[in-house]
Amino acid sequence: MAIARFWRETPRRYNLGGSRCTNCRTVYFPPRSVCPTCSTHRQSIGKLEPFQLSGEGEVITYSVVHDAAEGFEMQVPYVVALVRTREGPTLTGQVVDVDPHTVRIGLKVRATFRKLREDGRAGVIHYGYKFAPADSGGAAPAPRGPRGTAPVAPGPGAGAARA
Repeated sequence: MAIARFWRETPRRYNLGGSRCTNCRTVYFPPRSVCPTCSTHRQSIGKLEPFQLSGEGEVITYSVVHDAAEGFEMQVPYVVALVRTREGPTLTGQVVDVDPHTVRIGLKVRATFRKLREDGRAGVIHYGYKFAPADSGGAAPAPRGPRGTAPVAPGPGAGAARA
């Protein structure tokens, strides 16, 4: 990816920003420009507003990865999960800060901002969201992005099979 494009996409990458239909109130991630839920799609054109997801959710299914994709060999075993957010959309992401064999369906998690990968030794470092177990001692602080200015970003994810 070209550096100019990378910087242009920074706000989108470092936020859990979606959209919400002002007609039916359905929330989407990533953002959409037309609501497929409304009975007449045309009535939603121009009526979707930006919406910031909280990052809170629960694991609805997961897989423990033992044979990693290129670049993730040092992380095995790791967990990739589908997480249904409090607002409704389902996101795919890695579950971190927990023993992979203790992850379970229904586990409460919260998005956290982490390094995803690096392009070569001196290349661009890509950050995005992963999920960590929610703090059981109360509400965790909102996920923050670079310099504490923006919530977390979309990141890679794969797999939806239950382990």
